[in-house]
Amino acid sequence: MKYYIIAGEASGDLHGSNLIKSFKKLDDKTEVRAWGGDLMQNAGAKIIKHYRELAFMGFVEVIKNLGTILKNISFCKKDIIEFRPDVLILIDYPGFNLRIAKWAKLKGIKVVYYISPQIWAWKESRIKTIKSSVDKMLVILPFESAFYKKWNYDVDYVGHPLVEVVDSFLQNQTTPRKSWGDRNVIGILPGSRKQEINIKLPIMLEVAKLMPNLQFIVAKAPGIEDAFYDNLLKDLKNVSTLKNQTYNLLYEAKAALVTSGTATLETALFGVPQIICYKGSSISYEIAKRIIKIKYIGLVNLIMDKPVVKELIQNDLTTENIITELNAILNNTSKQGQIFDDYVTLKNLLATGGDASKNAADIIFSYIK
Repeated sequence: MKYYIIAGEASGDLHGSNLIKSFKKLDDKTEVRAWGGDLMQNAGAKIIKHYRELAFMGFVEVIKNLGTILKNISFCKKDIIEFRPDVLILIDYPGFNLRIAKWAKLKGIKVVYYISPQIWAWKESRIKTIKSSVDKMLVILPFESAFYKKWNYDVDYVGHPLVEVVDSFLQNQTTPRKSWGDRNVIGILPGSRKQEINIKLPIMLEVAKLMPNLQFIVAKAPGIEDAFYDNLLKDLKNVSTLKNQTYNLLYEAKAALVTSGTATLETALFGVPQIICYKGSSISYEIAKRIIKIKYIGLVNLIMDKPVVKELIQNDLTTENIITELNAILNNTSKQGQIFDDYVTLKNLLATGGDASKNAADIIFSYIK
């Protein structure tokens, strides 16, 4: 079978890589051409565009890079036609992928969406494009099935792929994990895009300066050169970095400062108390505030429908607020206990679908056949 997969971010690269591995177990003649990253490449895909060339975040940033985006869309269409896949698989990344889906449907190409765009948060009108252009939608969040049902659109809930990824990592560790009380590392996960790291990481590093008794470790994004971080990390004695070892960091961490996104779920599945830190450009934030309809920005809180962990958003993301919340996490036993209990409930919710990558691969393979 020939698969064309488009993933525009680091999380999509992770999920895409596990999907490819599952395809290869079903069919030893699997051929994959993709937009993604190193993980998908290592799983056997031929990468045409790396996601680091595609990651534009925020309204203003997208407008500034509109010319590049349009060129990428044109190139993508041509590349799909030349490859002639049995199916086109889209992973999140809706601004780009929904345009491709609409075009592909008109060309008679089978379209499967794995990991739904978050249209339940904003741009609910995109449901029209999805219903008319996407042949199969595979969702990974428990509440998404009910959301699509109200639009009379059947979807397949496959479970969340991060559950199996994190469980596999934990099961393969040979060094016993320290008890929570014996850990002294605070993880910093500032995101995968330069523009978001530039805004948030300096605030997080200021916290490290003011808490010299703790060891802070920054998880570097795989697609960004080391030199980019060097300028931000000068003269910080209690701050070090890791690259391509985020799970090793979470294995050692007592708490973490995390940007919104997939990393918040990964941190929760590792059982690490966290503070969700978000700050964007002022214009993008003001626009988003007016059109986004959800109560929380962190997936942990969204899925649980309550504030499991603290969210410090935009003007609330200050050094003082982070330190206050971090001290509460580290010293308030009642708060710690509630977070750990909620994390267990969260994992049970996400695991109800089973092995997500295998489920998704089975559904897609059967659909093509």
